Order: sequence, then C-alpha cells, then structure tokens
Amino acid sequence: MATQVWINGQYFDKLDAKISVYDHGLLYGDGIFEGLRVYSSKVFKLQEHIDRLYDSAKSIALKIPIPPADLLKAVEDAVAHNKKVDGYIRLIVTRGAGSLGLDPRKCEPNIIIIVDDIVLYPKELYEAGLEVITSSYIRNHPNATNPRVKSLNYLNNILAKIEAIRAGCLEAIMLNHKGEVAECTGDNLFVIKKGILRTPPADAGILEGITRNFVIDLARHAGVPFQEANLTRHDVYVADEIFLTGTAAEVIAVTKVDDRVIGDGKQGPITARLRGLFTKAIRE
Repeated sequence: MATQVWINGQYFDKLDAKISVYDHGLLYGDGIFEGLRVYSSKVFKLQEHIDRLYDSAKSIALKIPIPPADLLKAVEDAVAHNKKVDGYIRLIVTRGAGSLGLDPRKCEPNIIIIVDDIVLYPKELYEAGLEVITSSYIRNHPNATNPRVKSLNYLNNILAKIEAIRAGCLEAIMLNHKGEVAECTGDNLFVIKKGILRTPPADAGILEGITRNFVIDLARHAGVPFQEANLTRHDVYVADEIFLTGTAAEVIAVTKVDDRVIGDGKQGPITARLRGLFTKAIRE
C-alpha cells in the first residue's frame, strides 16, 4: 500500500498530497512540526509530542483548528490507516494560504500527518559512533525565534548540516549566542565525564527533546549521576563519552569532535548501557 497522507481530515496518495503555493509555511517557514516514531504499531510518547506542538503553536500565535485530543486520535488513525508497524511520523501545522505579504490574518491553518519511514544514520555508526564538527552557525537567539519552538524555519540548522557534510561528517554541534554548547542540527547532546552525565539546560538555546527527556529519566532510574549544566567546547573535547539523542537518531555515540578523539574512540560503557535501556523500553 502506497503512503497515504492525512491533510485536514482527508487522506491523499503520497503523490497527490498537496497544499497551496501561497501557504505561508512554504513562503515564510511559518508553521510548526513534530517528528514522532512508531514502534510495534504504537506511537512513542505521542501525548508529549502533542503537548509540545500546541505549546509551539501558542508561542507563535498560531491557532490549531482542532483540539489536542482530536489531533492525537488523528495521528493514531493515520498510523493504522497506513498499516505502519515501525516507522516515522511528520506532524505539521502551517499558517495556511494567504497573500504574498507577511500578514497572517487571512490564513487558514493546514494540518498534515505523514506516516512513512526514516533512516538518519547508517546502522554501523550505532556501534562505531559518529564523527562531528562544531559549526560556525549558531543556534537561534532566544529573543528571535526561540529554539524551544519547533518551527518550520530550520535554515540555520540546515546551513550547519551542509557545513558538516562538506567536512565529511553527518552532524554538527551548534553553539548559542554566548559561545556555549546548545545542541546539534537535529539532536540533543550529552557528555559524560568521570561518570557524571551532563546536558545543556533549556536556556542554553535547545529544543527540549522528547527523547532527551526520556533518556534523562532512564539515567536517573539507572542511578547514573546527572546534571543539566552549561557546557563549553572544552567540556566536549575532554569528555570521556558523548552521545546524541533524537526521535530519528534515538541514542547514538559520538567518538570524534573537531578531529579530537573522544575517550578511547569507541562507544563508551554508559552510552551503551543507556542505549540498551532505551531499546528495551521502546518495545515494552
């Protein structure tokens, strides 16, 4: 069965799923989205993703035209309709079609649910670990487009991703406007030093990842000492272990940063333990 895309309550074949070229999501990146995973036909942390979507909408004064409970059910129905056992969901709300100006008042929001597959990193890198660089592009200033809003405007992340690819890497660390570590282009970052797990706090300019928060809970229950702390590039370079978390990435080690080997250049024991706990938890 070909992918069927849900748009405003109706299903369309993948090739026929269309919105207006006057949609402000296309014209200006005016909208929000969530990426979700499906494991064993169940949507992982669906309520948390729905909550964050509506928070993002409120922050940018975008009114989602249906209540959260109805959208939650629409996502579940779209998974069932597409008979997806393991996969990925892209949930999008655009400002909608309007004029060629910036004024959004005549726009009617569009809701789109795509149920498909995603492969972010090659399987072998989950054992070998990623090599990353530090990007010259900084994360959005919180007084501009707040990074806690998962908006359709991802240009600075994309430019950082291009920079990483040109350097022969698949991911890049982005610093905030103060020169502190924020996150990567699509993943949150954790470092481990002397057995202590640390990750940047929300005010460092990060998106508070659903997987990030879940891994923090796993670490706490496993007795791994944990801190939210501002990190510098020095903290990254001298870490014993580094790993990234994200909906698509799940949990993946970083073994080299800016040509500096992290630890012994292999996935570390705490990373492996948390990755194992994560893999077990998503199937329960």
